[in-house]
Amino acid sequence: MMRSLWTAATGMQGQQFLMDTIANNLSNVNTVGFKKNRVDFQDLLYQSLRLAGTPSSLHRQNPAKYPTGIEAGLGVEVSGTQKLYTQGSARASENELDMMIFGNGFFRVNLPDGRLAYTREGAFKVDPNGDIVTSEGYYLEPRITLPQNYIPGTVNISEEGLVTVKTAADPNNPIEVGQVLTYRFVNSAGLNNLGKNLAMATEASGLAIEGTPNQNGFGFVKQRFLEMSNVNAIEEMVNMITAQRAYEMDSKTIQTSDNMLGTAVSLKR
Repeated sequence: MMRSLWTAATGMQGQQFLMDTIANNLSNVNTVGFKKNRVDFQDLLYQSLRLAGTPSSLHRQNPAKYPTGIEAGLGVEVSGTQKLYTQGSARASENELDMMIFGNGFFRVNLPDGRLAYTREGAFKVDPNGDIVTSEGYYLEPRITLPQNYIPGTVNISEEGLVTVKTAADPNNPIEVGQVLTYRFVNSAGLNNLGKNLAMATEASGLAIEGTPNQNGFGFVKQRFLEMSNVNAIEEMVNMITAQRAYEMDSKTIQTSDNMLGTAVSLKR
C-alpha cells in the first residue's frame, strides 16, 4: 500500500483538529475572560531507507559514502494545544462588582468540592448572604462578605484590590470589608482548563504565586470593567481558510494515490 495514503490521512486528521479549535475560539469571541487556543503540530517518525554516511559500495577498500540519506516522512500529529494569555480588550460595565485585571494575574475561586480554580473572568456578583461570587455561585478567594446593611452602589475596589463599602448605619464613612488577591504561575500554559472560564494548577504550571494587585509585578484591578475575549475574529477566519485548503490538498493526495494504485492494477488488463 502506498505510504501517501496513510500520510495524507494524518494530515486530514490534524487539519480537522485545527478546525475544531478554531470553531471553539470563534464560539467564544464574546465570552468574558476567554483566552484563545493555539494548535501546535509536529512531523511523525521517518522511515529510513538509507542512512546518510553509509558506504556507497561494499566492494572497494575505501568506499565513498552517501552524503545524504533516504527518508520517507509518515505524516503529522498534534503535539499540543496552548492557551494564549494575552490581554483581552476592556469593556466598561455598570456593575460595581465587575473587575478586570490589567496585566498579569488570575482571580481565585473556591469550587463546591473544595478545590481551588483560577479565572480571568471578573464578572462577580453578590449572593443573598452578601458573599462575592461568580455567575456559577463560586466564592471569590479569599472570601469577601458585604454587610447586610451595605448601601448598593457604594462598593469601591481600589487598583490594589482593597474593598470598601458604606453601610446604612454610617453612610458617611466607608468601612473595609476585604482584600482581593491575585495569583500568577510560572507556566500559565500548563494550567488544566475545566471550562466555565476556570483552570486548575498542575505540575506543569507550578504552584500559584499569591500577590497583591499592582505590586511586585502583578497587574492592577480596575472596577466596573470586564476583560473580553482575546480572540481576533479576522485572524481566526484566515486560519480557517488555511486549514480548509490544507484539508483539501490532503484529500487530493489520497485521491491521486488511489488513481495511481488503480493505474498499477490495470496494467494486467
